[in-house]
Amino acid sequence: MARIQTPHRVRGTQDIFGDEQRRFAHVLATFERVRALYCFQRVDIPVFEATEVFARSIGETTDVVSKEMYTFPDRGNDSLTLRPEFTAGLARAYLTEGWQQYAPLKLATSGAVFRYERPQKGRYRQFHQIDAEVIGAPEPAADVELLVLADQLLRELGIEGVTLQLNTLGDAETRDAWREALVAHFEAHRADLSEDSLTRLAKNPLRILDSKDPRDRPAADSAPDIDAYLTVEARAFFDAVTAGLDAAGVAWARNPRLVRGLDYYRHTAFEFVTDRLGSQGTVLAGGRYDGLIESLGGPATAGVGWAAGVERLAMLLDEPVAPTIDAVIVPMGAAAEARATGILADLRRAGLAVDMAYKGKMKQRMAKADALGARKAIIIGDDELAAGMAAVKLLADGSQRAVPFATLAEALR
Repeated sequence: MARIQTPHRVRGTQDIFGDEQRRFAHVLATFERVRALYCFQRVDIPVFEATEVFARSIGETTDVVSKEMYTFPDRGNDSLTLRPEFTAGLARAYLTEGWQQYAPLKLATSGAVFRYERPQKGRYRQFHQIDAEVIGAPEPAADVELLVLADQLLRELGIEGVTLQLNTLGDAETRDAWREALVAHFEAHRADLSEDSLTRLAKNPLRILDSKDPRDRPAADSAPDIDAYLTVEARAFFDAVTAGLDAAGVAWARNPRLVRGLDYYRHTAFEFVTDRLGSQGTVLAGGRYDGLIESLGGPATAGVGWAAGVERLAMLLDEPVAPTIDAVIVPMGAAAEARATGILADLRRAGLAVDMAYKGKMKQRMAKADALGARKAIIIGDDELAAGMAAVKLLADGSQRAVPFATLAEALR
């Protein structure tokens, strides 16, 4: 029978195992711990939504909607889409589940997301994100809290060399004035723009500013900055965000060309970037999306959030994440194995991470204990059974002592 192969059509998926999986799990565990410190509630949402949730919120001119979504009809011929990001689905849940009564609402989630794009270092077609959002809080303090949360997460992961780039997209009045100026500028350079940017010019000219097409860069780089069009209110909002970051000790740098790739952003836009992943250097990004819930048919509702790729964060961890195993039981003989089964269950019920080396001679079983990264080996043979005590060996230095079976859990702690 022919050996099964991963088909080309699902290129960009991955099987996560071993040290890679431990890094992955470490990112998720750290995120769960830090989000709890900031009192963000954990929430889980469906892996697919009605296609219009993303088309109406993310924007049909974005690459995500126009090129990258996995969309399919179900048996009722309704159009469904595997989620390409979390924010739109959380906004939908906020509306359909009646979560308005809890606003302002601080939410955190994680899981698989799907985008049909060219696989490359740290980028897959099925990948994983962590996500944090504050819905129903128009104050700049919400932006500050999310940015400080992100900064602490990166610090606790031990990821260095990451820079927070920050920009403002202004309020509605600011964006309208800036948009008009951008349209005039890009119309004057129409002959130099790529086909994609000509499409964006009619629907969302801000997207041209972050175009990666070399043909667009001269016109994008010479386009007017937003600062000349900021209203007094929009400038005050941005000043409050930067003052909050300064007070919290979070370093930042202004990037006036940062616009983010989605249509629903207002005011704050940000990216944490590194030069350690090549040209695709963004590891965590987001911004304020005060227009999103309204685009889904809800009332005008403030929102701000960010997302980060778990795989990309895991790649930036400096040291391998060692497995945490308290001990490995090494039984020698049938009687020892029978006794060890009960001991193994008791130790696990006591909250200890314990494994058992089943096969091979003593040397091979001890080698397995060492390879698993265990701190101690619990050796049980005929002599130990007769004495009612196990030989507990500290693998770091080889020292060994006899411990009664009844007090093994206490000794391992």
